[in-house]
Amino acid sequence: MSPLEIATPSIIALTAVITATAIWLIIVAARLTQRPRNRPNPSDDLVDQARELKALGQIQEAVFLVRGETGMSQSAAARFVNRL
Repeated sequence: MSPLEIATPSIIALTAVITATAIWLIIVAARLTQRPRNRPNPSDDLVDQARELKALGQIQEAVFLVRGETGMSQSAAARFVNRL
């Protein structure tokens, strides 16, 4: 048996692992570009309005306001309002 015949399965397995890793990295990069992690800075006026709505018990309205003004997700806006 020649050394090439012994090494062939190892080379095929290594190539498969490298290919799978490259595909995984491409998928992760594509997902990150679709959902950028930008952090909007809400204005002081928006903070005051959201705080006022929260004080009146209108938490969903405050979340809706924050989402509309900043583009935050539902969960991010809810966390923001809850921290006020």
